Amino acid sequence: MIETSDLIKRQSTDSSWLLQDLEETIALGKSLTQIIPDLKLLLLEGPLGAGKTSLVKGIAISLGINEPITSPTFPLAQHYPSEKTPLFHLDLYRLEAHEAANELFIQEEEEAADLDALMVVEWPERLNLNMP
Repeated sequence: MIETSDLIKRQSTDSSWLLQDLEETIALGKSLTQIIPDLKLLLLEGPLGAGKTSLVKGIAISLGINEPITSPTFPLAQHYPSEKTPLFHLDLYRLEAHEAANELFIQEEEEAADLDALMVVEWPERLNLNMP
């Protein structure tokens, strides 16, 4: 079993992690809400199979969400209620038109803000919004 503190100590910077396997990816996801307690938006870039949804599984565990976390590639968005912080999980992979991706993102972001939810977005490169 990986200790999150061991995983973080091995890192060279505060914003870059080299993850060796699924277990380490989930462990990092579990620790992100503790490392960044006020996290409200997380954009995940990486090729198919990089482990983006596995990272979200770890985040969901840290938020007390017990239902299965699956990639929302076909539904585009999944909402997971939680007593701690609700989780919104978006996957923009199928939205090649920037306008459609932007519209979905803005709609979901407004709802996430109203619920004080954490929104995690896979394939944010589909967006062409001016974000910090």
